[in-house]
Amino acid sequence: MVGRIPVMDVSPVVDLGRQSAKATVGEPMPVRASVFREGHDQLSAEVVAIDPSGRSRPPVRMTPEGAEPNRYVAHITPDVEGEWTFEIHSWSDPIATWQHDAGLKIPAGVDVELMFTEARLLLERVSSATGADALDEHAAAVVAGAHAAASDTERPVAARLAALQDPELDAVLLAHPVRELLTVTGPFRFRADRTRALYGSWYEFFPRSEGATRDERTGKVTTGTLRTAAERLDRVAEMGFDVIYLPPIHPIGEVNRKGPNNSLDPGPDDPGSPWAIGSRHGGHDAIHPDLGTFEDFDAFVARARELGLEVALDLALQAAPDHPWVTTHPEFFTTRADGTIAFAENPPKKYQDIYPVNFDNDPAGICREVLRIVKLWMAHGVRVFRVDNPHTKPLAFWEWLLAEVRRTDPDVVFLSEAFTKPAMMHGLGAVGFHQSYTYFTWRTARREIEDYLLELSHRSDHLMRPNFWVNTPDILHAYLQYGGPAAFKVRAALAATGSPSWGVYAGYELFEHVAVKPGSEEYLDSEKYQIRIRDWERHDAEGTTLAPYLTRLNEIRRQHPALQLLRNVTIHSSDDEQVLVFSKSHTLPDGQRDIVISVINLDPHGTRETMVHLDMPALGMDWHDSFIAHDEITGADWSWTAHNYVRLDPGYEPAHVISIRRTP
Repeated sequence: MVGRIPVMDVSPVVDLGRQSAKATVGEPMPVRASVFREGHDQLSAEVVAIDPSGRSRPPVRMTPEGAEPNRYVAHITPDVEGEWTFEIHSWSDPIATWQHDAGLKIPAGVDVELMFTEARLLLERVSSATGADALDEHAAAVVAGAHAAASDTERPVAARLAALQDPELDAVLLAHPVRELLTVTGPFRFRADRTRALYGSWYEFFPRSEGATRDERTGKVTTGTLRTAAERLDRVAEMGFDVIYLPPIHPIGEVNRKGPNNSLDPGPDDPGSPWAIGSRHGGHDAIHPDLGTFEDFDAFVARARELGLEVALDLALQAAPDHPWVTTHPEFFTTRADGTIAFAENPPKKYQDIYPVNFDNDPAGICREVLRIVKLWMAHGVRVFRVDNPHTKPLAFWEWLLAEVRRTDPDVVFLSEAFTKPAMMHGLGAVGFHQSYTYFTWRTARREIEDYLLELSHRSDHLMRPNFWVNTPDILHAYLQYGGPAAFKVRAALAATGSPSWGVYAGYELFEHVAVKPGSEEYLDSEKYQIRIRDWERHDAEGTTLAPYLTRLNEIRRQHPALQLLRNVTIHSSDDEQVLVFSKSHTLPDGQRDIVISVINLDPHGTRETMVHLDMPALGMDWHDSFIAHDEITGADWSWTAHNYVRLDPGYEPAHVISIRRTP
């Protein structure tokens, strides 16, 4: 039913309240609603959050938002993990009604003493409040002084009114409202996850390539192992990454194995695709014998933890033709009319080395088996899973699996690798995925980037959290193929400052940019199908690596809490369509504001000179204010105002990442 003081169009609400909205410990979450009533009396509203223990937290007053009438917003910040709810309390506000009417009537000489009498009665109600609304000594003195002013007919009317409009009194009355016709709307669900669900810098490498060697005489390649890959972790941690993501480390199918560049004629030593999971050596619950043993994997996880890295493991629910499931659970797959099992296709792509799982044949059996596998890897220290192609599996399955894991291990994080229609991407987030790959890779023009940043931070933030990957083993965008080193800097700066989570696939820092053929986004000699040996030490010694730049970006992210949040993006403007300007800000516990402004030249081939125009109120400043702009990348300082000249040379630095140091 509609309440006495109606509250409608509440957000965040997911799937009519059947699912929990996204929230993160320490991140302010906006609660919005349309609140209105009949007549001309004033109203007020507040949000009350109820934590997982059932305790109501102090209410947060809602304030009008923007120019839309009757639209209100308040920000609540969960401080513990778990399932929360919030309620919206709305009421007729006699104090606000009096303040509005008195401001008009008393200066006009209308009902002057009647208005002061009403003020005294309201102040008496405030003074007599008990419980949570009871006044402390200071507040009581402020109210008593206002009551005396309203009663003192010897004072000038203007002075009496001024005493009742004093900001100190306003603060007391705001904290101790008089509520009439109180209406409670809700509860509405939201879930607060740990910080890693929102914030992190990811790095992906193939263990079989790390530490691999090639015999100069025979050309034979010796694979890397989990032990040699562990030696690479120090450098990943030095670059400031938080998560090391491993593609599947399981045995690789031998039937229909793919050769270099996805060819169908592999040689005897070709390793195949890690996503073609399963062979005579085992399936999803085994480790490829060339990589090592579970003891080696445990040592890898332990070393990562020592360096402050979390290990993310790929969860790809598919099988090679010689996976043990094909024999033990043929019902997991689709059998075609000719008796063969259907392999995976994504026209025009064909994956003859992979059988997709059919969740309609034996859903209960598949659920049991997948949960067993996930629990196995969790027992070996994996608390983050990157899920391959979740959009090709039923939402109901993911809802069940993620709920089962959350029930016993709520700290486990799942990243959805779903490049598909928005409804499915949002649906995966709604049923429990903590993060999602996005269409960031294909957003390269200023206007589409601006719109996408706003969409992810303000319109779909209650459904999914983005993770901006600059490249993946599957995706080498044309922007990187033809943009030169500057393009790699541009995309890294944009990803690292535009999203609280971002990711880099190994080789990005070496500017790897050659596609298998024109028009393709596949790498030449893709690491998906063969081992790649990179001479990291040589590139470090020669300075032909982007690693120092990536390191600096991750340092900036750790130094600025504003960059660790999602819902705080503001788009600014420039006079050049190739220059993107946006900011992120956050109020720190000491009341100071952390503000970072990104100014990025999206043209990797040409220097751009333009004026940038800042929305100063959005930065917490007046339009006439000035400040010291500190470039976190170069160390340069400038005096900035609302309108500033910039020159961005892609051959030098294509981006400013600016923090506000101080006002001149």
